[in-house]
Amino acid sequence: MKESRLCSEWDRAKMLPKSNELQKKIIMVSTIGGASEDSEAQRVNVTYSDLTPQVCFKIKERRVEIPIPESSIRVTIKSSGTAFATQEFAIHQKDISFVPVTPHILSLIPDFATSTLNLKWSDNGSVFPYGLHALWQIQILRKEAMEVVTQVTYYSKLTHEDVILSWNWTSDMPLECTSHYVKIRCYINATQYVGPKDWSDWSPAEVIPGKDTEPGGSGVFPLDPVVAVGSDLTFCCVHEEDQRITNMTYGSKSYTMMKLSSRSHAIRVLNASVSNSSGTNVVCRLENGLEGSVVFVGYAPDIPQNLSCETSNFLIIKCTWKPGRPSGLYGERRTKYSLFERTSGKNVSCEVSEVNKDHVCGFPVLPDQKTYDFVLGVSNPIGQAQSSLLVDITQRVHPKTPEKLTVTGNNSTSIQLRWFINGSFAEVRLLCQIEINSSHSERKLHNVSTPGRKSSTYTAQLNALHPDTKYQFRVRCSAADHFWRWSDWSRGVEQTTSEAPPARGPDIWRERSPSGESLIVFWKPLSLSETNGKIVSHEVSCHLLETLLEHKVVFEPSNRTEIKLGKSDCVISVVARNQAGSSPPSRITSVELPSDNVTTDQAVAMGNGINISWDSYPNMTCGYVVKWCHSSGSEPCIVDWQKFPSNTTNAVIKSALFKPGVRYNFSLYGCKSMGYQLLKNVTGYMKELPPKTAPNFIVEETSSDSILVKWEDIPVDECRGFLKGYLLSFAKGEKDALKPRLSESGNPELKVNNITDLTKKSMKILDLQGKTSYQLELQAYTAGGLSPPNSLYVVTKEDSVGLIIAILIPVAVVVLLGVLASIFCYRKREWIKETFYPEIPNPENSKALQFQRNICEGNKTLKTLEMNPCTPNSVEVVETQSTAPKMEDTEMMSPAAETTVPEDGCDSEMENHVVVSYCPPIIEEEISNPPMDEPGGSSQVVYIDIQSMYQPQIKPEEEPAIDLATTAGYKPQMQLSISALKIEGHSPVEEELDKTAGYRPQTNTNAWNMGTPDSPGSVESNNENASFGVHVQLIHDSFYFPQKMMKTLLNLLIQGGPSHTFFRTKQMINSGSSLHMNLPSE
Repeated sequence: MKESRLCSEWDRAKMLPKSNELQKKIIMVSTIGGASEDSEAQRVNVTYSDLTPQVCFKIKERRVEIPIPESSIRVTIKSSGTAFATQEFAIHQKDISFVPVTPHILSLIPDFATSTLNLKWSDNGSVFPYGLHALWQIQILRKEAMEVVTQVTYYSKLTHEDVILSWNWTSDMPLECTSHYVKIRCYINATQYVGPKDWSDWSPAEVIPGKDTEPGGSGVFPLDPVVAVGSDLTFCCVHEEDQRITNMTYGSKSYTMMKLSSRSHAIRVLNASVSNSSGTNVVCRLENGLEGSVVFVGYAPDIPQNLSCETSNFLIIKCTWKPGRPSGLYGERRTKYSLFERTSGKNVSCEVSEVNKDHVCGFPVLPDQKTYDFVLGVSNPIGQAQSSLLVDITQRVHPKTPEKLTVTGNNSTSIQLRWFINGSFAEVRLLCQIEINSSHSERKLHNVSTPGRKSSTYTAQLNALHPDTKYQFRVRCSAADHFWRWSDWSRGVEQTTSEAPPARGPDIWRERSPSGESLIVFWKPLSLSETNGKIVSHEVSCHLLETLLEHKVVFEPSNRTEIKLGKSDCVISVVARNQAGSSPPSRITSVELPSDNVTTDQAVAMGNGINISWDSYPNMTCGYVVKWCHSSGSEPCIVDWQKFPSNTTNAVIKSALFKPGVRYNFSLYGCKSMGYQLLKNVTGYMKELPPKTAPNFIVEETSSDSILVKWEDIPVDECRGFLKGYLLSFAKGEKDALKPRLSESGNPELKVNNITDLTKKSMKILDLQGKTSYQLELQAYTAGGLSPPNSLYVVTKEDSVGLIIAILIPVAVVVLLGVLASIFCYRKREWIKETFYPEIPNPENSKALQFQRNICEGNKTLKTLEMNPCTPNSVEVVETQSTAPKMEDTEMMSPAAETTVPEDGCDSEMENHVVVSYCPPIIEEEISNPPMDEPGGSSQVVYIDIQSMYQPQIKPEEEPAIDLATTAGYKPQMQLSISALKIEGHSPVEEELDKTAGYRPQTNTNAWNMGTPDSPGSVESNNENASFGVHVQLIHDSFYFPQKMMKTLLNLLIQGGPSHTFFRTKQMINSGSSLHMNLPSE
C-alpha cells in the first residue's frame, strides 16, 4: 500500500549525469507537484543498508538528488506540519531510467532570401567519460497553433568534449509568411547502463516570427526570388488586420489561396517554367490596393565545355569555352564567370554577355611563367559549376593576322613580299605560308620559316613565276616548332609579271589543196603558259635547200595561211612573236609519201574521248600524227591534229568540240625523215547513242503464211553510232492509235528477229496465219541502244489451198456417203421397193372378170350379176406379188371360204352366196397354201362394194353431196385364206389367177352378218342404201370379164352412181387390176 501511495505522489526517479563519472551519477526523485514557497518542509531519509547510517535530507522542493546505489536503497519521506505523513519505498538500480539532459539551442538564424533556418546547439559530450552515439530529434512547427511541419533525426557521436552541432533546413514556404518554431531532444545509446534508457525532454521552442506578427508588416513574399525551372513555389500575401484579400495571381493565372493566419494567405505554384527576361509577376489584390513580387525562373549553369587557352602575341592569354544551355537569367542575375590561375593564385573576373555566342576571357601573361593551371568558375543565383585546364602557352601560339602585305622587286619570273605581325614572338620561330593564285594555274602554297621578333616586318622572295601572269598573294603564320593554329589570312595583293618571249614554237600541220598547186599551213595557238605574253603575229617561211621561197607575216587571230608551191615541195617554218621577242621556229615538210591499201577502221567510244589504235611501224622514225576535222553544219571544217611519239600504238583523242552521237573521221599519218605517209583512216564516236530514227521499211510481198519486208539504210547522221543490227518484231494486232508499242505491250505472241547481217535489207517472215492482221515493228540498234520503232500493219492473204481443202473434204464426205447409200440401196432394192413402193396391178391386164363361155352355161340358177341401180362407193386396186399366197398381217377365214364349193363350180345356189357389206377398216386374209397332194390352183373372190348415196327413186339432181374424204385413199389389201377350197384341176386360167392373186377386199370379214336385216343379202333389210355384193367364185379356173362387158358394166355404174366412181373404176380397168364391187340389190 505504501508503494502504491508513493507512486501516486511521486513522478519518477531519473538518473541525470552530474559528474564526470557514470558511477557517481545522482538519483533524482521528484514528486508530482512542483515546489512552492508555502510548501511544508519535508525530511527524506535514505538508508543504503542496515550497516550504514541513514542519510537525511531536509528540502522544501519536491525533488531530491541522491547518489546512485550499488543495488537498492530505502527512502523514507516525512512531512512536517499538522498533516504529518510518512511515506516509505525502495528503489532498485535496474528501475532507474537513463534520461539525458534536455538540450539547449544556442542559436536559430533565418535566411529569408533562401527560406533557410540554421540551428546550432551543444552536444554536452564532456559529461561522459567515453564516446557514445547520440540521436537528436529536431521538430519544425509552423503557425500560431504550432502545427508540426516536419521532424528529422540527426546523428552524432559524443567525443568527451562539448561540440557545437549545426543543421540547416529550407522551408517550402517563405519564412516571412508565418512564424516557425524549432524544438530538439536527445537520446544517448549508453550500452554500459543496465537500466532503461529514454529520450530527454524537448528543449524550449525557438521561434522565428513571421511578418504577420509584426505591426505594419505587409507585402508578397518571397520578394523577387530566383528559382530553378521545375520548382514548386509558395507565395504568401501578408496584409493588415483590417484588410481583406480579393485574389492572388501568378502570371495571368489565379490560384486558390490557403489561410495561414488572420493576416497571411498563400498560394502554391507547381513546376514553374522559364520566365521571360523581365520575370513573372505575382500579384496580391486587396480591397484597397495591390501587393506584388517578381519571380525569375531559369537554369543553373552547365559545366563549361571545350575550354581552350592560347596566346596571339605573348601578352594576353585568351581562353574560350562553350557555355552549354542558356540559363534564362539576365541583368544582375545573369551567369557570371571567373578565371582563376592556381599556380599564381591570380583571379580574373570575366565579363561575358549571355546573348553573346563568343565566350572569351583574357588572362595576362605573367613574367617567367610558361605553364598555367586555369580554373574557370561559373555561377548564377541558382547554382554554380567549374572547368579546369593546364596549358603551356609556348605550344598554344595563334598569331594575329599579318598586316601591310606589299610586293616589291617585280620582273618576269620573281617578286618580293613584305608583311607585318604585331606581338612579341622572340621566344619562338614563325612559320609563314604564302598562297599564290593565278588565272591559268592551280593554287600553290609556299612556306617560309623565320625567327620571331617583337612587332617586326617579315619578307619572302618568290621565284619561278610565269611571265605576263597576274598573281594574287596572301600570307598567314603560326609557330614553327609547336604548331597549334594558323593565323587568319591577310588581305590579298595582286601583281602581274612582265612579258618574255614565247617558250616554244606553235604546233603546225599542212595539207595539199585539192588542185595540188598550193599548200595550206595550220598552227595551233600556244597555251597561256607558253605564250609568255600576248601573241601579236606568226611568221611563216618556206625554204628549199636553204633558199627562201616565200615569207609571210600572219597577224592574230588567224591560224592558217596558204603558200603557192606548184608541184614542188619545201620545208615550212612558223614562228610566234610577242612584245618581248619570238619563239623558237616549228618546222614541217610538205612532202607526202604515197600510200597503198589504206583501210578504214572503227574506233572505240570512251565516253570522254575516242580510242584509236594502230600497229607499230618500225620505219616511222619521227612519230605519228592523227588528224581529224570538226564540222558544224554550214561552217568550214576546222582541222585539228595530235602528234605522238614513234613508240605509241594507241591514243585517246579528246576535244572540247566532240559531241556524243556525232561521227568523226580520223586519218593516221606516219612520219619519216622524208615526209608523211597516210597509214589508215578511222571513224569513231566519242559516245554512241541510240539511232535517231528507225529504218524506213515496206511490205514487198504477202501470202497466206508469209510477209516479205524490205528496208532502207539509215543516214549516217541519224545513226549516232555504229549499227549492230536490226530488230524485227511482229505479233497479231489490229491498227489502233492508242495501242502501245509491241515492245511495251507484253504480248505473249510477240516474236523478235535479230538481224545482225547489216548487208541484208529484207526478210521473209514465215509460219503466219492466213487472212490475219499483224503489227510489224522495225528498230535499229547501236552500242548506245535501240532506235524508236517504225510500225506497219499488214493483213495476210486468205489461204486458198486451205479453202479448197475445206471445200473438198465435205464434198468428198458427201460423195462417199452417197456411194455407200447407193450400194446399200442397190443391195436392198427389193426390200425398199416392197416397203415404200409396192407394185399396183393394172386393171386392164386383170383377167378376174373374164368368163369362159363353157362355164356355167347349163346352170340356169347361177346369178352372175344383177344390174340394180347402185352408187359405187369405192374401187380398190391391189396387185398380186407372187403365186404363193403369204400372210402379211392377220390371217382370217372368210365365211365364203368356209362354204363347200362343188367340184364343177356350177351347182352353187344363191343361198350359198355370201353378200359382204363394205366397211372402211381393211383386214386382209391370205389364202392358205393347198395341201401338197392337191393341185396348186388358186381362186379369188373379187368384190366391188358400191353403196348407194341416194334413194333409187330420187332424181339425179337431188343427189346428195358425197364426202370425198370418206372414200378417198388406198387401203392395203390382204389375201384371204381359202384353205377349204377343193380344186381338182389346173388350167391356164389358174395360172392367170395365180398371177393376179393378192387382191383383198377392203372389209372387215369378222363383222359380216348374213342374217341381219340390214345386211345386203337379207330379205328383211329395208335399208335402201344397202349394198349387195356380187360374189364371183372361181373354181379351178379363173374367169374374166371381157373388156367390152367391163365397159358395159361401168356404164351401168355411171348411171347409178356419182362420176367419181366411174373414174376410179375406169382407172382400175385400165391398170388391169381386179375389181371388187358391191352392187345394191333390188
